Amino acid sequence: MWAGNSHFSPNLIFHRTSLLYNFAYVTQNAYFCLRYRYKEEILLDSENQAKMKILHTADWHLGKKLEGYPRLEEQKLVLDEICQIADKQKAEVVIVAGDLYDHFTPSNDATELFYKTFKRLSNHGKRAVIAIAGNHDSPERIEAPHPLAKECGIIFVGFPNTIVQPFKLDSGLEVLQSEEGFIELKLPNNPIPLRLLLTPYANELRLKKFLNDDEQGTELRLLLKNKWQTLADQYCDKKGINLLIAHLFFMEKGKAFEEEPEGEKPIMIGGATAIHTVDVPKQIQYTALGHLHRYQDLGGGKAPVVYSSSPLAYSFAEANQTKYVVMLELEAGKKAKFEKIALTSGKPLLRQSVESIEEAVEWLNEHQDAWVELTVISDDFLDGQQLKQLHAAHSGIVKIIPQLTIDLETQSDIIQNLDLSQSMDELFKQYFKYKHGQEPSEELIALFKEMKGITPPP
Repeated sequence: MWAGNSHFSPNLIFHRTSLLYNFAYVTQNAYFCLRYRYKEEILLDSENQAKMKILHTADWHLGKKLEGYPRLEEQKLVLDEICQIADKQKAEVVIVAGDLYDHFTPSNDATELFYKTFKRLSNHGKRAVIAIAGNHDSPERIEAPHPLAKECGIIFVGFPNTIVQPFKLDSGLEVLQSEEGFIELKLPNNPIPLRLLLTPYANELRLKKFLNDDEQGTELRLLLKNKWQTLADQYCDKKGINLLIAHLFFMEKGKAFEEEPEGEKPIMIGGATAIHTVDVPKQIQYTALGHLHRYQDLGGGKAPVVYSSSPLAYSFAEANQTKYVVMLELEAGKKAKFEKIALTSGKPLLRQSVESIEEAVEWLNEHQDAWVELTVISDDFLDGQQLKQLHAAHSGIVKIIPQLTIDLETQSDIIQNLDLSQSMDELFKQYFKYKHGQEPSEELIALFKEMKGITPPP
């Protein structure tokens, strides 16, 4: 019965059935593969969104000079490097923890560099940039551009009691809520809220006033501890990222404090106004600090309390130091992950001791691209020709320190033979010889006599 109708032959039906079965099998497998891949992509996106990347820097000191030598060109280079790091690391937030300028009244060039760098860091409002005032900054000057800066996603906080009014940008960046010393941000393309406790620098008297110290005698660190804890308890749960930003002197409780940087305006006296790391609320995942110019983490294995370092070495006390920015990766309710990234721009500061002019010239020729403090150990003062020879060998000599070798036996003889009945001029000559191993010059004696003739003020 099948002979006259090839369309219904058993072979053809079997062949078509097989094709349909294979097609259904391939389609089903493709569906499950696509579905699995889609779920995997959703999970990856979810993991990416659950993290936040933040760059921490501080102590730019724009306009600062080194013993009269300008550093602005070096500052341009290192700030360009920081901008590149922020882009390469895909930072969503940049924190600058104080001392943006070196003076209350910075130069026009320093101010221009300041604004250009912040605008570039903000990435047209797609990246939040938060900066607080340090002890070198005028808080009024820091806050002055805020109405315009916030349109680019830049938030300037000059005073500890500043209130940043909520705002929202087209980029999606938004200040959700705020009060004195606190803001909560929503970032573009990241659902996790960012909570920031903010403490710009203020001297102890003003800071206590801002903190409403009615008793006039409460220890400063306790006032700050209570203020931070109150804010953390109110706003900082485990559903968001919680940071403290401050320009203060921190130390670990019970440990010797580190001296403040050479050339830095001191903000503490004898440790009296030092803040202890244990004063930071437990809700805080990372404390971003400014003021000390050397990188250090004071967290002691707990939540990091970090000085990121200045971007350049600004005094010879910082000679041979590597400078850094810190890159954070944070998740809500989890311990902060962070790494320090070395900065390579700008000239290093080097200290060197030599025992002859020849040795000095050889070393200087090998270290041309640096700022130099040179100590020359000798049994005599350097003359004008020797100084000229040294400066001709290197254009970056900032200091030349003569260190005279003194014969101890000669010193002893001078002390034993000292006659206190002599005139002041003679005593000065003997003291100078005792101290420096040679007679003072005629010019120095003349200067001493002139100083003697100056009547001290009453």
